[in-house]
Amino acid sequence: MSRQEKLAALASTGVTKAELDNIDGGTARGTTAIADGDGVLINDAGTMRMTSVETMATYIGTKVGGGMEFIASSGAISNAASASFTQFDASKYDHYKFFFQYVTPATDNVDLMGHVSTDGGSNYDTTNGNYHQAASDITGLLIALGIGSGTNEHGHSGELSLWAPHNSSVYTYSTTIGSYRHSNDGYGHAWTGYAMNPSSAHLTAQDVDAIQFKFTSGNIESGEITMFGIVNS
Repeated sequence: MSRQEKLAALASTGVTKAELDNIDGGTARGTTAIADGDGVLINDAGTMRMTSVETMATYIGTKVGGGMEFIASSGAISNAASASFTQFDASKYDHYKFFFQYVTPATDNVDLMGHVSTDGGSNYDTTNGNYHQAASDITGLLIALGIGSGTNEHGHSGELSLWAPHNSSVYTYSTTIGSYRHSNDGYGHAWTGYAMNPSSAHLTAQDVDAIQFKFTSGNIESGEITMFGIVNS
């Protein structure tokens, strides 16, 4: 086949020179952001195929195992009654972590709690006695106690770990760590699972598939909460 015939055959495929340049090893790398829906060219046992970045991410997760993956964010919270997360997926994640960034109450001296759901967020369990912390019955998974809302009291910053909530044969456990300024004094409080016993349990062996965060009284004035999943190992 002559050079002209080869060029004509290439042109008939609709492939442009610019597109071919993108697979030339000598072409400078770009900075285009990768997003869901993008495609990736792979060599599948000698056949060139296109796959999605989501498929690649799932495959990498099965090989790496245990890696932490961003799932969702509440965005900037502004005087909201609660913040809920329903993006649980046991087929992808073993455990979950929630990060709190200066989550501040509108009402002084209140506790930050997590209430779980077993029906995808249609209902959240707030029953006293269905949760336990240390030697006490409580109304939710305890995250922080007595958070202040006054001047220079900037809410709670820290993290909550939720362990295998999809396992319906055991209780759902949580542990938390973080810092905040208590409403009753001028000191910052370091709040850890060992020092202050903020490990909690939901005393019902069910598949937990959503969680809602709120204060024991009043709204969430400000802050942000993000959700991450620990990829199946």
